[in-house]
Amino acid sequence: MTAGAAATRAAQTLSRPFALGGRTVPNRIAMAPMTREFSPGGVPGADVADYYARRAAGGVGLIITEGTYVGHPAAGTSGAVPRFHGADALDGWSRVVESVHAAGGTIMPQLWHVGMARKAGAPPFPDAPPSGPSGIALDGTPSGHAMTQRDLDEVIAAFAEAAATAERLGFDGVELHGAHGYLIDQFLWSGTNRRTDAYGGSRTARTRFAAEIVAACRAAVSPGFPVLFRMSQWKMGNYEARLAETPEELQEIVAPLTDAGVTAFHCSTRRYWLPEYEGSDLNLAGWVKKLSGRPTLTVGSVGLDNEFIGTFQGEQAGVSGIDRLLDRLERDEFDLVAIGRALLGDPEWAAKILEGRTDALVPFDASMLRTLN
Repeated sequence: MTAGAAATRAAQTLSRPFALGGRTVPNRIAMAPMTREFSPGGVPGADVADYYARRAAGGVGLIITEGTYVGHPAAGTSGAVPRFHGADALDGWSRVVESVHAAGGTIMPQLWHVGMARKAGAPPFPDAPPSGPSGIALDGTPSGHAMTQRDLDEVIAAFAEAAATAERLGFDGVELHGAHGYLIDQFLWSGTNRRTDAYGGSRTARTRFAAEIVAACRAAVSPGFPVLFRMSQWKMGNYEARLAETPEELQEIVAPLTDAGVTAFHCSTRRYWLPEYEGSDLNLAGWVKKLSGRPTLTVGSVGLDNEFIGTFQGEQAGVSGIDRLLDRLERDEFDLVAIGRALLGDPEWAAKILEGRTDALVPFDASMLRTLN
């Protein structure tokens, strides 16, 4: 295939608009949520607004923000990660929305509670203990507070309030962070959920907390307002962890979330091209779409020749082709593609891909994490 034909194919495949609930994303390219810690006191400033707007101006159809803490004392573990509560932080987010919309993009905040990943004594609320389903950290050590029913209800309400606030501020949807070993995922995973009440035990029971959060958010916003759910098998520091060993087990997790009102699933993998289960080429996003009937986003080393672990160990990530990605999009294995590090390195990655200017792509290296480019 000639360079011109390849560029035309990429443009035709990726530039198609896509409906998420009552919103339309202008193309199939999303920015993946990536924690940056450039919001002193939890307040996103003008530099954060410009950072996201540059990606929208550079052709990204959907911005999913870095994780932002919901209004619960134990939700966070850093004073430089943005909050999604408090007048000062919400004023900052209003400016972010305005900037992204002015640049032609759509934007959703990722709503986050870190659960047992919180460090004791850390900001923004130093007195709040790490909290999770059973007070068990990802490494199996008992090092925090096992959440009571009151705790669960407060967290569910915090997510719902944040979703309603996002709609009021003019966001185009919300994403619930249910991946990577943070609070919602800690309930989904047997390694951290040892509860014996209605929120523990079977795989379906372990999904109850997540489903109640989805349902509460769904009830707090208008019917067409998208509620996305990010999920993964792997956890931070445990890349072999699995929620479901088979499609049948995955269905036990996906079905309650679908019934609760998830608009689309964002399926986080480290390498998007790897099959999730034996006997099929489908990746996680492909399986979730097949099982749920909902749209899905895929993610994982798109446009790069190594995964993020190598990058953080000092390896430079080279530019990689996206032919395999286009193959999968063309057969509707998933619906949108989230780009992470490639967009940190090059705010115009999307436009360059859509316009066939691949020779102008800027490679990513870890030094770029030190600035809000």
